[in-house]
Amino acid sequence: MSEQIINRISINSQELAVAMLEDFKAEQVPMIHGSPGIGKSDITQNLATQNKWKLIDMRLSQMDPTDLNGFPSLNADKTRSHYAPPAYIPLAGDPIPEGCNGWLLFLDEITSAPPATQAAAYKLVLDRKIQDIPLHPNLVMAAAGNLSTDKAIVNTMSTALQSRMQHYQLKVTLKHWIVWANANNVDHRIVSYINYKPEVLHSFNPDHDDFTFPCPRTWYFLSKKINVYPGKEVVASKIASMSASVGEAAAREFYAFSQIYKDIPTIPQIVADPDGISMSNEPSAQYAMSGMLGENFNATNIPPLLRYMQRMPIEFQILAMQRGRAKSRDFRRHRSVGEWIAQNSDEMFGD
Repeated sequence: MSEQIINRISINSQELAVAMLEDFKAEQVPMIHGSPGIGKSDITQNLATQNKWKLIDMRLSQMDPTDLNGFPSLNADKTRSHYAPPAYIPLAGDPIPEGCNGWLLFLDEITSAPPATQAAAYKLVLDRKIQDIPLHPNLVMAAAGNLSTDKAIVNTMSTALQSRMQHYQLKVTLKHWIVWANANNVDHRIVSYINYKPEVLHSFNPDHDDFTFPCPRTWYFLSKKINVYPGKEVVASKIASMSASVGEAAAREFYAFSQIYKDIPTIPQIVADPDGISMSNEPSAQYAMSGMLGENFNATNIPPLLRYMQRMPIEFQILAMQRGRAKSRDFRRHRSVGEWIAQNSDEMFGD
């Protein structure tokens, strides 16, 4: 697809989710354009989960036209042919799965699909039909694809298909990724490092010569990998393993950042003396400390950890509170936490 066609007003993940729901209500098909690894599929999956839609994930780059139009078949007396619609696309009259409100049909990798497969999607997207059979009224559709400038496998999207969709260009924002990362238990050291150095959240150059690159997807991969390291420790011997996820440069920098934790007080030390234990003024150490505090709040240590936390600048207090609130319902219900939020609501929830 020509880059001039894409809506140049980029949109963050929260705004996109709202816009997609509006499109679904208007019986439109949102199309998400964006670089690899920034969360296009995750946004769609989350919408399906939140609205109790069964997700049908179709990778159009791997499909033939018959996968959308159906397979040619003969009628009972073998005198006429017709197309038998695919069983995985819900049609009018099909039963809604138990516990669901309907379906979300996700046409992923659509810009990587060959022209014939894109053409097969015309009637599906605009007319909501397979041949002459209507799709189920409780089915909504969305699509996604990479940008041609990203050197991903991309075919030009025909103008006929372009005009059948609502186009959005997704951008990566630190604020919305942090909310997602805390809610999805991304390792607190990764969250603290990216808070400290936001440019590494999505450091994508189409001309890069490394095997991979840092982006929301690959940082999540690294978090899952750290979770199975012995003791979840980030040590020098794991740099090659971490490089496999985010690339060598990002892995080495993250390892260097993780060594800060050796020089800051431990949680038991803070609990024992929240008013007297040392506190570094170095930003890197305070980012690390805010993540560690948020990760380790529990029902027994909230008061002393909050006292220590309140010795930090407000921006680091907010980072610790964001992590704590995402990690624990008990934390959110604690009286001391409620008092802190009441006193700092403007800073906590303001733009």
